[in-house]
Amino acid sequence: MSTVRNIFRRRLRAFLTIFGITIGVFALVVMGSMAEKINLLIDGGTRYYSDKVIISDASTSMGAISTTPISVGRIPEIENVPGVARASASVYMLLKKDQGMSMGVPQGIMGTDMRQVGYEKFKLTMAAGRDLAPSDRGKAVVGSDVAKALNAQVGKRIELRGEMFEVVGIYNKTLTAPDNTVTISMADVQALLYAQLPSIIQQQVKPEQLATGITAYPQSGVDPNQLATTIQGTVSGVNANGPKAFTDQFKSATKIFNSIIFGVALISLLVGGLSVVNTMTMSVFERTREIGIRKAIGASHRQIVGQFLIESAMIGFLGGVTGLALGWITSIAVNAVMASSGTVLFLVTPRLALGSLAFAIVLGVGSGFYPSLHAARLKPVLALRYE
Repeated sequence: MSTVRNIFRRRLRAFLTIFGITIGVFALVVMGSMAEKINLLIDGGTRYYSDKVIISDASTSMGAISTTPISVGRIPEIENVPGVARASASVYMLLKKDQGMSMGVPQGIMGTDMRQVGYEKFKLTMAAGRDLAPSDRGKAVVGSDVAKALNAQVGKRIELRGEMFEVVGIYNKTLTAPDNTVTISMADVQALLYAQLPSIIQQQVKPEQLATGITAYPQSGVDPNQLATTIQGTVSGVNANGPKAFTDQFKSATKIFNSIIFGVALISLLVGGLSVVNTMTMSVFERTREIGIRKAIGASHRQIVGQFLIESAMIGFLGGVTGLALGWITSIAVNAVMASSGTVLFLVTPRLALGSLAFAIVLGVGSGFYPSLHAARLKPVLALRYE
């Protein structure tokens, strides 16, 4: 209690100092929670791509989400490549034709030919209902985030590109791409893709031959990155990307967010640190006689230093707790507002919460170190004569 009483001897000054740290920690939590969300998406994508090669039409940019058709008929050619155990075709398309840019993974519709069963290691579990069966038509399984945007419930119908589908299941949250994906049968998604193609292209292809990507699963012991290189050199007219291509392109994006977090930390260090230094320095001057009395009756340098460091740590702790609470509430509020669109921007993890609080405390202790040393070095006689 004496520590708190000493801090709030000058209430306005104490509140302003704590507020300075609060603002820095608030910014750190908000920006950090966005970076945590993006990092989890990247980590999930890394796990998904870790054991496979993604093949798309050669006109698709490397690492981009492919919507350019590639023929299902190329599967036998790909499976003939040495090291390929299985190839599976899939179709991916955006949920809405005029869908704009979004933070994170865009909402989409996907279907596969089910040839990946037994080879795919990235498992999805059900929060409600069941998964798709090979014979299903007009059925859909919805990711956890896009389910909120579509107000999807098991047994009810949703509209996808002008067609109605019955929801038979909802996936558990994965914090990866499936959260924003509606999965339907291959035949159904091929029909949707075919319907959006220009008429001149429709005359040249059949719906059942359409795919936007083919996934190659390597044989046991085969490096998927090396297999991607082999497929690229063997099969004409395709882009083959292994796990390394995904990691190199998408993980580099996290550097931007990490740089932002580092910048926020520096700003909070500067603003909050200077506030604490000023407050603790003024506190030492105002309590000079008190320090002199304590030293005259036997208080050691360590005790004086410890007293002021505890006070500065308390200032950092109070500012950290307040900033963390405000940042957490803001993240929850924005996520709640954006939930109807299926967009979740922020994720406050235990690592971020504890790290932000620890940062604020360390900031307080570090900023109070010089004033505490100054207090400990005061001569008792001079301090007692101070007015």
